[in-house]
Amino acid sequence: MTHNEEDLLVQLAWLYYVGNKNQEEIANQLGLSRFKINRMLARAREKGLVKIAIQHETAQSLDVAGRIQAAFDLRECIVTPAIAVPGGNADEDENNARRAVGIAASSFLERRLRVPEPVTIGLAWGRTIAAMVDELPKLSKADLKIVSLMGSLSRNARTNPFDCVHSLAQLCEGEAYILPAPFIADSEADYQVIMSQKLVQQALKLARSADFYIASFGDCSKQSFIYHHDLLHDDEIDQVINAGAVADMLGKFFDKDGALLDNTLNRRTPSVSYEDIRSRDVVLLAAGLSKAKALVALLRSGTINRLIVDGDLAAGLLPLIGRG
Repeated sequence: MTHNEEDLLVQLAWLYYVGNKNQEEIANQLGLSRFKINRMLARAREKGLVKIAIQHETAQSLDVAGRIQAAFDLRECIVTPAIAVPGGNADEDENNARRAVGIAASSFLERRLRVPEPVTIGLAWGRTIAAMVDELPKLSKADLKIVSLMGSLSRNARTNPFDCVHSLAQLCEGEAYILPAPFIADSEADYQVIMSQKLVQQALKLARSADFYIASFGDCSKQSFIYHHDLLHDDEIDQVINAGAVADMLGKFFDKDGALLDNTLNRRTPSVSYEDIRSRDVVLLAAGLSKAKALVALLRSGTINRLIVDGDLAAGLLPLIGRG
């Protein structure tokens, strides 16, 4: 069997088992008969490509991963197979991309946790990180400590972002440590008061000792998660956009060149410091084509060491590499 034939088997299996597409949809997309799709899915199972997850990376994914890793001097880059359908539903594609990255990230995390020594993880929150926690199999790691890296309480009681720290700790039988703070303080003076609290200082001290950080990110726009979930008001999102922000990560806002903004919002978000981020092994989870410019900015910042990214976003990243 050639590389191209095996890559097609993997693509079919990914579309069917991860992309939740039926055989008719796959047949229409790839121009193959339903009978052939059925036979190839059976062959993928026989070859061991399909287990709980897809145990394979296509040659194209490996090539794209290598190019991104070299361009941004990363220690590791994992690219999932591309699954978006041209002209398809953008929301559905983004959900599938998050799940794909969640599966890849759970495999990465399981590998990092299967060690005899204690492990401490600094964890952000967000939909892609929640997808990782959802896909992680239950395992026993009683000496695992998980600490939140940023505030997560919203101003609106109906919206409390994903409690990923508690969920992951429960899944692994480890200990959870929360940063008891809102995503953004009302003023710089309030920020100083929050950051001086004993519980906050204890959480930040533990975060500074973490073996690695797992982060997600957003684009700075009125389509972003933090805006739609009332974490920023209209005047605040306008202020940060007008200041040149294109990405936010771990409570920090960055411009298109990856520089940390000198802006009041960066002095109102309780979280680990920029120096803390630069000193840790940072694993960034990235899903969704709309985040290409934001992802490039963060990769240019030099704060990212490892990237787990969906194949469609990774491919969309390539034309932006090297641009100003």
